[in-house]
Amino acid sequence: MTSHQNGTISSEVSDFLLNCFVRSHTWQLWLSLPLSLLLFLAMVANSVLLITIWLEASLHEPMYYLLSILSLLDIILSLTVIPKVLAIIWFDLKSISFYACFLQMFIMNGFFAMESCTFMVMAYDRYVAICHPLRYPTIITDQFVVKAAVFILARSSIVTMPIPILSSRLHYCGRKVIENCICTNMSVSRLSCDDVTINRLYQFAIGWTVLGSDLILIFLSYTLILRAVLRLKAEGAVAKALSTCGSHFILILFFSTILLVFVLTLVVKKKVSPDVPVLLNILHHVIFSALNPIVYGVRTQEIKQGIQRLLKKGC
Repeated sequence: MTSHQNGTISSEVSDFLLNCFVRSHTWQLWLSLPLSLLLFLAMVANSVLLITIWLEASLHEPMYYLLSILSLLDIILSLTVIPKVLAIIWFDLKSISFYACFLQMFIMNGFFAMESCTFMVMAYDRYVAICHPLRYPTIITDQFVVKAAVFILARSSIVTMPIPILSSRLHYCGRKVIENCICTNMSVSRLSCDDVTINRLYQFAIGWTVLGSDLILIFLSYTLILRAVLRLKAEGAVAKALSTCGSHFILILFFSTILLVFVLTLVVKKKVSPDVPVLLNILHHVIFSALNPIVYGVRTQEIKQGIQRLLKKGC
């Protein structure tokens, strides 16, 4: 690639080298075992969920369509991150092309935002189902799911697209070794000779406004759900509602807690090993991909029955 031409800044490097866990070489191979198992679990669980919802006519309802969106996002996120990390650990394939690096950056940021937005829509779905059950069929329709999917895709793409664009336009002065296993904005932009204040401020603003607003709306939905559930008088209704929504809320709380810990380790990075935020970032992309289909899908009675029917047909 050429550098300064007609006042436009571009990179002098054609590829980057991902140099991860430089201070923890001894346990890299041990780390690859749980990572590969989590990737396998994420692929199998999400694939089973998608196939079940697709083949079972009884599951062709808005709630399960939203689960399908979540499973598809989980699969793409896992395949974007984990195979490359395993290739680095097992085969020392550290090189990643300039364009592939920024494509990975966009997918990680964009699809993470889509997943957060999907959680918000699913929380709203549960809110309407429990707090306004009589109006649920008229509010949560197939058209609602289509509009929600378009909103999730459009909002997340528009707000996260500037992150890789801003980073790709920086001048890297020939520096190409990224101290990370993946192409995060902070790790890549750190190599630049240019001022990266705008890049960091934009990602910080997006993280706290978009993801923060999603979490606030999610917590609000489940607070209203909890209030409505506690008023239920039907026998077993409270236990069933709390069992379903409680597991969802715990997973989302875990999701946001891991994210908060990751941010805090970046803030106090001088007091923790640089490998800690790298590890948390990697695990964040695969743990929830493995847990989501189990918590949201397999624990749902209708999906469990659908899987059993498919297994009987296969036999």
